Amino acid sequence: MLLEEIGAKKVINAWGTVTTLGGTTMSGEVIEAMREASKVYVDMKDLQKKAGSFIAEMLHVEAACISSGAAAGLVLATAACITGGDTERILDLPKASYNRNKIVVQKLHRNAFINILRTAGAEIIRVGSEKGTTARDFEDALDDTVAAVMYFVFEPQPGALPLEEVLKISHRKGVPVIIDAAAELPPVQNLEKFAKMGADLVVFSGGKAIGGPNDTGLILGRKDLIETCMRLEYYEYVGSETVALLGRPMKVSKEDMLALVMALRQYLQRDHNEEMKLWEGKVDYMVSELSKSKLPKARKVYPGSGHSVRPLVIPRAAIDFNESTTGMKAEEISEWLKAGDPPIYVYAKDNVLFLNPQCLQDQEEKIIVSKLLELSS
Repeated sequence: MLLEEIGAKKVINAWGTVTTLGGTTMSGEVIEAMREASKVYVDMKDLQKKAGSFIAEMLHVEAACISSGAAAGLVLATAACITGGDTERILDLPKASYNRNKIVVQKLHRNAFINILRTAGAEIIRVGSEKGTTARDFEDALDDTVAAVMYFVFEPQPGALPLEEVLKISHRKGVPVIIDAAAELPPVQNLEKFAKMGADLVVFSGGKAIGGPNDTGLILGRKDLIETCMRLEYYEYVGSETVALLGRPMKVSKEDMLALVMALRQYLQRDHNEEMKLWEGKVDYMVSELSKSKLPKARKVYPGSGHSVRPLVIPRAAIDFNESTTGMKAEEISEWLKAGDPPIYVYAKDNVLFLNPQCLQDQEEKIIVSKLLELSS
């Protein structure tokens, strides 16, 4: 195996479809779609448009664009709203020397991805407080210098102004709303939900639950803004000069485009109830076996309000080491598991260890249990 030849290790992924662990695994059909694309030449602009139209029809949305990951999708969506498709403004990016370049974000929506919006020349305006955001806080921030509102889906999140209210106020003020829903699958209904609610642009990861390549993303929404997102990935001809635009470093390969289309088609056809039963079974097994040990009692949980463990609908086995009398910390155990052979990656937060079944391959839940039982032997 080439992985072993170069000295890298396969890991057991009990964390989830996170980018740092490769996102997801791909089906044979998705890999075959990549192989098909790798053997031909195509007009890339035409392929992007055709793939976008195909996806939009599948999802019953106005328009769609494939991006090189959800983070790139956020940058392109931000740039599209800042420029409004105006050529002079597009060529000016990321300076954004004109006035309308502010992106409004609720303070409660703090996360690692806010900073990348500045790649598109955005000035970040944080509204509300750490305790919450009122409608007045939000409305007062939406002046004529605001290009868009960025809404990060952490629902349910006490204190945050809910999406319905954000959409209502923003659209009354003529401000578009971008939604970061990168990790909000499952449930599958979310692919259409946010657009139906009236969001102008919605960004998903293609390399998580959908099952596409790790470096793919999906932008859904208004046709005019989607067209600008696509345009930003190419060139503009200014007189005799060819100018690469802001999104050119974020280009998407033909292999990734076809792979994501196939992955999305398969995701829509998947038996999601059976998938959930499989995950429930793995969690039930881990909880049952670990509860027989001297470790703090394991339990099945669904992450609660505003939890950074996404998506919320997937059950986890959780071990609360705040209840331990051994002095062991969940974060220390996480590092110990990583150092094992095979390495096991889990999520630990606030001294609680979370075991996610979503990415576990056949029998790997048994390996995890066996390793954790060493702690109580």
